Amino acid sequence: MGQQPITFLRQVVALCTYPELLESPHFPADAKERAQRILLYCGGQSLGSYSASQGLNCIRQDVAKYMETRDGGVPAESDNIYITTGASDGITTIMKLLVSGEGRMRTGVMIPIPQYPLYSAAISELGATQINYYLDEENGWALDKNELKRNLSAAREYCNPKVLCIINPGNPTGQVQSRKGIEDVIRFAYEEKLFILADEVYQENIYSEDCKFHSFKKVLYEMGPEYFSTVELVSFHSTSKGYTGECGFRGGYMEVINMDPEVKAQLEKLLSVRLCSPVPGQVAMDVVVNPPKPGEESYELFTLEKMKVLHNLAEKAKLTEDVLNTIPGMHCNPLQGALYAFPRIFVPPKAIEEAETHGMVPDMFYCMKLLEETGICVIPGSGFGQKEGTYHFRMTILLPIEKLKVLLQNVKNFHTRFLRKYT
Repeated sequence: MGQQPITFLRQVVALCTYPELLESPHFPADAKERAQRILLYCGGQSLGSYSASQGLNCIRQDVAKYMETRDGGVPAESDNIYITTGASDGITTIMKLLVSGEGRMRTGVMIPIPQYPLYSAAISELGATQINYYLDEENGWALDKNELKRNLSAAREYCNPKVLCIINPGNPTGQVQSRKGIEDVIRFAYEEKLFILADEVYQENIYSEDCKFHSFKKVLYEMGPEYFSTVELVSFHSTSKGYTGECGFRGGYMEVINMDPEVKAQLEKLLSVRLCSPVPGQVAMDVVVNPPKPGEESYELFTLEKMKVLHNLAEKAKLTEDVLNTIPGMHCNPLQGALYAFPRIFVPPKAIEEAETHGMVPDMFYCMKLLEETGICVIPGSGFGQKEGTYHFRMTILLPIEKLKVLLQNVKNFHTRFLRKYT
């Protein structure tokens, strides 16, 4: 997609991987200091050694400090931090821990619709019960507490709801939840004794000036001890998103709050089965949470690279939203955060009929036509879930801006032809 790696991150990983480079004059002193510190915590001072299953101790300490700074002093303990193989590994591990029972006592997991398909796949694989709650598209994909209550009450007839998943900022929808919305969710989880999974991997990707990222942990703490000492919460972060985009390193972490000590012991056993997350990914995660500080040699270049990536993403989010909303028969909610657009598309009745003759759902038919005619690959909304009778697709905003302009114009031209053909 043309996004350049963050120099400092690659330098620290390179130095840890090949320590002989510590003698090279081509690496800055602050990158060398970080690499040397991390290597001291590695078995044999080598990145090729297993780490503790929970992750390198120094990196968990850095994650805890990062979270305290991010949340304005809300305390974080390194013992509650687990370094994971991307956020996905943490999410599926916690799901394994929570799923139990048979029949009407089978664990129910509430997930947003539209959702990131990792959740429905994990629920299916583990034999849990999926409980959908719909985000309010007409209200910028907001969370509706009444919608949560309705679906929870209905689900209690056929399963045992125990888990509530939240994705903030949203994937595929790109919304940023308000503080009030988060408070409502926490109260709901408190009242209904639900375990919250807070997927916060896009926390750095906030583009709208009217929006701010509020971590579930911070809001929970500020709601007072009645909530902070009882509501069970796990939050997730990753090297794959934000301004780094380092998906291949498979770095991530999760913080566990208010988990029963005996259950926590089982979590550590479960994590020990996979030995440890990739140590180079742990190093990449450390740079995300412990970047260069003012006065350090790499601070200026790091800040310049970081802000360039985030500025470009914000510009591309606005461009995508604006262009999609000029297309007749298409509507895109404001792209407040994350890395995607999820526009609603009008599919004419004739196109729906033709899709049926091909054994396809209408938005898959639309996306296949788009792919065949333009070479543009987007994902049909049916892959994420959507209200019956509505159709969407998800596209990324990651392309270099000049290519993105061409892509959006091609989507516009295709959609115009599609409507002309089938209306």
